[in-house]
This record gives sequence, structure tokens and C-alpha cells, in this order.
Amino acid sequence: MSAPYLWVKALHIIFVASWFAGLFYLPRLFVNLAMVPGDSHAERERLLVMARKLYRFATILMIPAVGLGLVLWLYFGMGKGPGQIWLHIKLTLVVLTIGYHHYCKRLLRDFEALHNRRSHRWFRVFNEVSVLLFAAIVILVVLKPTVG
Repeated sequence: MSAPYLWVKALHIIFVASWFAGLFYLPRLFVNLAMVPGDSHAERERLLVMARKLYRFATILMIPAVGLGLVLWLYFGMGKGPGQIWLHIKLTLVVLTIGYHHYCKRLLRDFEALHNRRSHRWFRVFNEVSVLLFAAIVILVVLKPTVG
């Protein structure tokens, strides 16, 4: 394995883990926002500021995570060749993760507009989706299951 490949792989892992850290915590802020009493404007605004900043930061981290993943795939040939179904499943999960990320923005906008209709319990379950996506992606990358 070449040094550039290892550097790209290391940076990809760092950015993916950092991006997911944001996706782990942002829905937790939504849990707290869903629990804020209607008359607690200062607490609501403080949580909204935190959520906005975290969403922007997670978005900044997502871009190099995805870009470096594309470099590993398209330039270094990661997952190419017969029987590499794991990569296709992983890419599907990455697309779902990007969708989850953007759905978080929609939920944030609902909170900003005072249009949230979901309970804190719903957000607690929603919070676990990113954990399941992360676990599935890591398992696929480490085990690299093949077909045939």
C-alpha cells in the first residue's frame, strides 16, 4: 500500500468519524428542543444556536469525508473487482446518511419556525438511526462480505 493511499484512507476515517459525531449529537439537541417549555424562549434560542452551529460544522466535515471516499474508490480502486457487493451496500448507506443529514436540516428549520410536531421520544428513536448507519458502514468496510 502506498503512502498517499494510507494518508487518504486515514483522513477519510477522521472526517467520517467527525461527521458522524455531529450526526450523533444533533438529534440529541432536537430531543432537548422538543422538551423546552413554550415560555422558555432563552433556552430554546440557546439550543437553536447550538444546533445551527453543529449542523454547519457537520456539513463542513461531510464534504471531505465524501470527497476522500470518492478518491479511495475512483482513484485507488477501493472495492473494484468482482464480488465487491459490500461497496455497493456501503455506498447505499452513505447516500442514506447524506439524506439523514439533510433531513436534520429540515427538522432544524421546523424548530426555528415553531412548527415541530414530534415528541422528544420520537427524536430519541431518530437519534439512533445515525448510530445504526455508522455501525453498518463500519462492519461492511471491515468485513468486506463478498458474493459468490
